[in-house]
Amino acid sequence: MIQPIVWLGLFGKAVNFGAFVNGAGGTQAQQNAIMLNMFGTTSYFSFLACGMLAFVILFTAAFSGMSVVFDRRFGFLNKVLSTPVSRGTIVIAKVLQSVGRALTQAAIVLLIAVLLGMDTSHFTLLGIFGAFSIMFLMAFGLSSLYIMLALRSSDWQTQMAIINLLNLPLVFASNALFPTKLMPTWLQYIVKINPVSYANDAARQLLLGAIGLNSLLLDFGYLLTFAIVLSVTGIILSWKLLSK
Repeated sequence: MIQPIVWLGLFGKAVNFGAFVNGAGGTQAQQNAIMLNMFGTTSYFSFLACGMLAFVILFTAAFSGMSVVFDRRFGFLNKVLSTPVSRGTIVIAKVLQSVGRALTQAAIVLLIAVLLGMDTSHFTLLGIFGAFSIMFLMAFGLSSLYIMLALRSSDWQTQMAIINLLNLPLVFASNALFPTKLMPTWLQYIVKINPVSYANDAARQLLLGAIGLNSLLLDFGYLLTFAIVLSVTGIILSWKLLSK
């Protein structure tokens, strides 16, 4: 959780696109129009703050698989498997544990972002609830993915390699740090299938009133499908892999 806070405190405050646009001249209305066209909002810090919510959820979900690795390594998983609890229930419990931890950390990051100057003029209870609902779907899908990848692993080094292999592309091939329109065309195609991008897009619309790349219905539908497909796949694999 420290990493996204550092990004907010250092990168978010150091990179001031608003000052750059102001230096280009023009009226305040023209400057705001440039920022809106580029970021969907007039505050880059607020734009980045929403990206950090997805950032912390991504990395928390990634380490959910590590708990499975250590449970297997130290024998705790074998004890759980000897109980009459179904394999699918074990996986879902692990996923929900990770989701709860991820959403708690995201709430802390949002609070810190507000204290550091995030725009709250568009905050509503419904908007905050909607943003955390979309984050729930993202966390559920990603936690299912990483736990699924860890079901047969007892080597934490392998799991760390998987985390590094997936997390960096998921962060930098998304709109978490910069808007999609500033990216090269080939990268924009990757951004459009990245679930992190859909979570960021919905969060910015709900928390900042930003201009979205997609409709909220599409963002929710994409992430709901993502969460369902990966959780069902994880349950099916658990019946096979945890029975060995």
